[in-house]
Amino acid sequence: MRIAVLSETDPAEPRVAAVPETVKKYKALGAEVTVQSGAGLKAGVPDADYEAAGASIAPDAKAAADGADIVLKVRRPAAEELPALKRGAIVIAIMDPYGHEDEVKAMADAGVSAIAMELMPRITRAQVMDVLSSQANLAGYRAVVDGAAVYGRALPMMMTAAGTVPAARIFVMGAGVAGLQAIATARRLGAVVTATDVRPAAKEQVESLGAKFVAVEDEEFKQAETAGGYAKEMSAEYKKKQAELVASHIAKQDIVVTTALIPGRPAPRLVTADMVAAMRPGSVLVDLAVERGGNVEGVKADEIVETQNGVKIVGYANVPGRLAATSSSLYARNLYAFVETLVDKASKALAVKWDDELVKATCLTRDGAVVHPNFQPKAA
Repeated sequence: MRIAVLSETDPAEPRVAAVPETVKKYKALGAEVTVQSGAGLKAGVPDADYEAAGASIAPDAKAAADGADIVLKVRRPAAEELPALKRGAIVIAIMDPYGHEDEVKAMADAGVSAIAMELMPRITRAQVMDVLSSQANLAGYRAVVDGAAVYGRALPMMMTAAGTVPAARIFVMGAGVAGLQAIATARRLGAVVTATDVRPAAKEQVESLGAKFVAVEDEEFKQAETAGGYAKEMSAEYKKKQAELVASHIAKQDIVVTTALIPGRPAPRLVTADMVAAMRPGSVLVDLAVERGGNVEGVKADEIVETQNGVKIVGYANVPGRLAATSSSLYARNLYAFVETLVDKASKALAVKWDDELVKATCLTRDGAVVHPNFQPKAA
């Protein structure tokens, strides 16, 4: 059983799909591990550390992937990488398949079995494989740190001989994994924190972290969650009521962090240009949904936009990548937990159960075809 760890072709992606800790675990499963030279450098892992853990180093992607049964990446393989992969190889990565049906078909045509880690079902046995949660957790933390860095004042209340510094007010929109970590981080830094979410279950979680919950709590609000625990799209009427409440609240905030994403859909617009215009000069908005179009009107990917009234809109893409060492470590563990389920411990060989619920939920392509029902080409 051969496992290859490839470098990322996107220069803006510093994460890596395996770390020395997981290389040792793959070796214990009976695998030979080959790492493309330089794959871990941006995440603080030199080739020597992989070698010390038992991996061999290959000079390029072609040599690393040669004959590999499993190929590990952070992002979907680029078109130029596919010819290097053997037919039947299992490629495991964050595939970002929504809106990229042509790229999914290209993987099918290359004969690889593509596994999209972000489609992992939210069930108990798969918690340790949940890449969306592990990466969102770090994004929520980093959003507050980035907001604090751009904001020109202190966050905690300070009583000094020269007078009192008031605590900053931070408002977190969306109380999923990223939002809850943002709330916890903002609280630890001493800010006064409020938060909102359309899911009723979020209220208790927000309050348990010491923040105040802000939402229109009507009948629609009480049924606003899917069976999978994701936020539902709300009616136009509810959105209007919520927007009015939020608009009056945002005007008084110093830092706003937006985290709302709906899988496979453009990010919902939470903060309009009018709301931004109502904020005080020096206020900061950090938009974690910029890669899907953004929650804040006027946000630009990988830029800090300053509005006419002196409000800064921070739109860093790939926020988990801003903590490359930590996010790689967690992502690598997510991958190992999944790969372990594909291996027969007794024979130390690959033994994929294609009817396993985890494999069925995440497998995009197999045997030259797109097999995931959500991404099959539409009939003419």
